[in-house]
Amino acid sequence: MPTKQNVMPVAGVLSGALVWGLIWYPYRVLQDVGLSGAMATMITYLLAMAFGVFMLPRVWRDRSVFGGWVVLLILSAGWANLGYVLGMLHGEVMRVLLLFYLAPVWTILFSFWLLGERLNRYGYFVVLLSLSGAVVMLWEPSMGLPLPQNVSEWLGLSAGMGFALSNVTSRRAEHLSVETKSFSIWLGTAALTLPFLLWQGDVAVQLAVISAQFWLMIVLMGIVLCATAFAVQYGVTHMTANRAVVLFLFELVVAAITSYFLADELMELRDWLGAALIVSASLLSGKMHTSDIQENKK
Repeated sequence: MPTKQNVMPVAGVLSGALVWGLIWYPYRVLQDVGLSGAMATMITYLLAMAFGVFMLPRVWRDRSVFGGWVVLLILSAGWANLGYVLGMLHGEVMRVLLLFYLAPVWTILFSFWLLGERLNRYGYFVVLLSLSGAVVMLWEPSMGLPLPQNVSEWLGLSAGMGFALSNVTSRRAEHLSVETKSFSIWLGTAALTLPFLLWQGDVAVQLAVISAQFWLMIVLMGIVLCATAFAVQYGVTHMTANRAVVLFLFELVVAAITSYFLADELMELRDWLGAALIVSASLLSGKMHTSDIQENKK
């Protein structure tokens, strides 16, 4: 029977998938008015960090904030967010998405090395089902095998690795508070974006194009990213890393539906089929480990 202990983590992860399945649209709007993806990412994550520290100052009292796991989380989560945005802006969207969403494969490896998590046969089936859904939705046979062929595609692949590692690290660092983990993600994304912005230049020019209307949009995005980070970190802290990454694939379903309504992108039969496979994997993800099955039999 569902309880608060097992429903809330799932809700936290799915809320993250929902937000990231929607947030591409305001980032695209900002890019259309002259604000690059890197600049928009930098500003929104700095705002998220400011809101989070203001509302939850507990992060400054957490002495473990300077530990090695925090550094690993800062680097992996920061690169996952930045690499994803850069890859999506400068490469073939479908190819970058497919390479990013190989994350369940890397999660199996990272969770085995860092957590000792071992999937049962049922778990491997669920991961295969979720990956099959991603491939059905995203793979274009005319583009060849899903192997990186340029810088943007390598960004997508490496960002997916960072995403998997950040989820496993968050699960491994159970001694860290949710506030500390969330702060690490905001800090990592902003810090890794800064060198790229300095290299890119035209910072003042980009800031000058932001009107009051778009500043309001950016502030709202920062608030949403702040709240989402807490929800997601709570979720990945209280469930296995492999199950979390399967649930994150629900973002593809949300993105497909929102692109249909917001960008007039037609959903084809394969999109519906891939979405069905991902949703099915999400519903079945509760029994991916032997211990999960044993607990459900009790």
